[in-house]
Amino acid sequence: MKISGFSSPLWFLLLLGVLALLVGYLVVQRMRRRRAMRFTNLALLERVAPKGQGWSKHVPTALFLVALVGLTVALAGPTSQQKIPRNRATVMLAIDVSLSMESTDVNPTRLKAAQDAAKEFIDGLTPGVNLGVVAFAGTATVLVSPTVDRIAPKAAIDNLKLAERTATGEAIFTSMQAVDTMAAVLPGGAAPPPARIVLLSDGAQTVPEFTDDPRGSFTAAAEAKKKNIPVSTISFGTRYGTVNIEGRRQPVPVDDASMRQIAKIAGGEFYTASSADDLKKIYNTLEEQIGYETVQGDASRPWLIVGTVIALLSAASALVLTQRLP
Repeated sequence: MKISGFSSPLWFLLLLGVLALLVGYLVVQRMRRRRAMRFTNLALLERVAPKGQGWSKHVPTALFLVALVGLTVALAGPTSQQKIPRNRATVMLAIDVSLSMESTDVNPTRLKAAQDAAKEFIDGLTPGVNLGVVAFAGTATVLVSPTVDRIAPKAAIDNLKLAERTATGEAIFTSMQAVDTMAAVLPGGAAPPPARIVLLSDGAQTVPEFTDDPRGSFTAAAEAKKKNIPVSTISFGTRYGTVNIEGRRQPVPVDDASMRQIAKIAGGEFYTASSADDLKKIYNTLEEQIGYETVQGDASRPWLIVGTVIALLSAASALVLTQRLP
C-alpha cells in the first residue's frame, strides 16, 4: 500500500493511546508474575496454573494492538496517487500526408505504418477523450472534428491521400481552431477542457518558407503554448528514406531538429520513430499520458480492511487460547 500523504494526520495522536495500552499490558503481566511467586504452595500452583500457553497467550493482545494501529492509519486519511480516466479532454491527431510519406524505409510505407499505428492509438484511448483528425500537406484539413466516436476517425485515417508540400504550421493552427470550437460547445466545467495536439511528420516544413513566418510551425507552436495546448511531436522515418517523384529518386530524410523545437516551444514531448514498432510504442505512451490523469485519492480502505480483519483474528485467537475475548 503505497502512501503519498495523509488528509487528517492529527488522528495519529491515537497511537499514544495504543502505546499506553501496550505499556499497561506489560505492567499487568509483570505484576501477575510477582503475585504468582508469592504463592507458597508450589505443588498446588502447578496444578491450577494453565499448561502449555507460554508466549501464545500474548497473541490476542498483540493482534488487537496491531489492529488498532491499522485502524488509526485509516482514520488519518492516507492518500495515494491514482490514475483515473480523463473526461472532457480533447486530442487532435495531425498526420503528415506529404509525398515523402510514400517512402518505403518504414515497412511497408511510412504512410501505411502511420495509419495502422494511429488506428491502434485511437482504439486504446479512454472513452471520455474527444478525438479529432487533421491531415496536412500543402494545406491542413480537419477530417474529423473532436468526438468520442472511434469509427469516424479510423475511417478518415484509412482514406488518407498523399499530396505535395508540407505545411506544418497550418496543421497546428487548424488543430487549435478545432480545439477552441470543441471547448465552446463542450458542457460542464468553468475552465476549458485539457487539450493536446499529437503531430506526426516525416520532414521539414516547406510552406511557408520559414518556420518563424506568421503561419510557420514555430509561430504556431508559440501560439499553442499561450493557449496551454501542448504539442507532442513524432518524427517518423529514417535519414535514408527516398521517394520516386516524376521518375527520379528523391531523398526524404526526417527532420528531427524542427520537430524537437516545435515540441520544446509548445511544451510537449518529442519522439522519434524509425519503425512501425517504435511508433506503436510511442502511441502507447501517449495513451497513458492523454487518457489518464493522476490525482491524490483516498487510500484508507485497505488499512480499514486490514485493521478489521486483524481485530477479528484477535477475538478468535482469544477464544481459542484463553476461552475469553481480549
